[in-house]
Amino acid sequence: MSAVSDRLPTFPWDKLEPYKKTAAAHEGGIVDLSVGTPVDPVPELIQKALIAAADSPGYPTVWGTPELRDALVGWSERRLGARGFTHHNVLPIVGSKELVAWLPTQLGLGPGDKVAYPRLAYPTYEVGARLARADHVAYDIETFAADAAGTELDPTGIKLLWLNSPSNPTGRVLSKDELTRIVAWAREHGILVFSDECYIELGWEADPVSVLHPDVCGGSYEGIVSVHSLSKRSNLAGYRAAFLAGDAAVLGDLLQIRKHGGMMTSAPTQAAVVAALGDDEHVQEQRGRYAARRAALRDALVQHGFRVEHSEASLYLWVTRDESCWDTVAHLAELGILVAPGDFYGPAGDRFVRVALTASDERVAAAVERLSRGA
Repeated sequence: MSAVSDRLPTFPWDKLEPYKKTAAAHEGGIVDLSVGTPVDPVPELIQKALIAAADSPGYPTVWGTPELRDALVGWSERRLGARGFTHHNVLPIVGSKELVAWLPTQLGLGPGDKVAYPRLAYPTYEVGARLARADHVAYDIETFAADAAGTELDPTGIKLLWLNSPSNPTGRVLSKDELTRIVAWAREHGILVFSDECYIELGWEADPVSVLHPDVCGGSYEGIVSVHSLSKRSNLAGYRAAFLAGDAAVLGDLLQIRKHGGMMTSAPTQAAVVAALGDDEHVQEQRGRYAARRAALRDALVQHGFRVEHSEASLYLWVTRDESCWDTVAHLAELGILVAPGDFYGPAGDRFVRVALTASDERVAAAVERLSRGA
């Protein structure tokens, strides 16, 4: 068996440590905008639901309680526009990163099979392919979305196609027409589509659409699955709460595999998800917090000499000073601000940095002040 280092890339965040130390040495303390981890409180109604379910001595089920499945179906129909959903069209998972990393393995992919993902993307798509010892192919989403049928992406051997809209890191949103073309192309070639839509409730200058919308999929969920997370919309990153929605046959196979693997969402978390998906008010309140932070950081970055690209949705600003991303990281670290270098997300990001909105109002204000005075 090959060593782990031969199978997996270097864990990217380790490279940031020297810059983190520089930022932490700033007299005003570090403003960490490098990782998209929520910092605001878990809404009270969700905490109460978790506490009420704390006395759960028995094993939970992989498929979840009927109440949880009802909540997943209801939210998918209400928020995504899905129609005719049943419990067979949904499946809870233990956080979305677990799913992304292990999906190719759970689908039975291996050597000779290809996993395709956008060339600027969350690194775990590639990691998932590597863990399964499958091949991985990065494609240009701009070209592909414009004309899937004419793209240079050769469908030969591709068994899994990842979409990510809104995108991490760029915040780009695929339009309804773009999604429709891509789904049609994938179906023509018998390719399974998984659409990572974890930021779908965080559109700012665009209204993100799901692949499950009937105008995109034609009312059929064959060959398409969407991935959703409560980490960002409900501040539940610590709960590991996420779910899949879409093709019942695909989800049925995954359910059986995950039963064998014991991949169960805890019973208290299941109860918390029911409460979270049944309440829209806390989502709007959190959106308001992020919108204010986004506006303040965007203005300060532009005034400091940055150019913002895409960033019409999600929890990040994708910005550049037209220099090496590591030069930008070093520059901002001297101001006590830590950001993520764009090449973490692929070589195409080597002149960009990703700036997260997930810091407290006080820390965002500190970053804005430092950017404004340049020190």
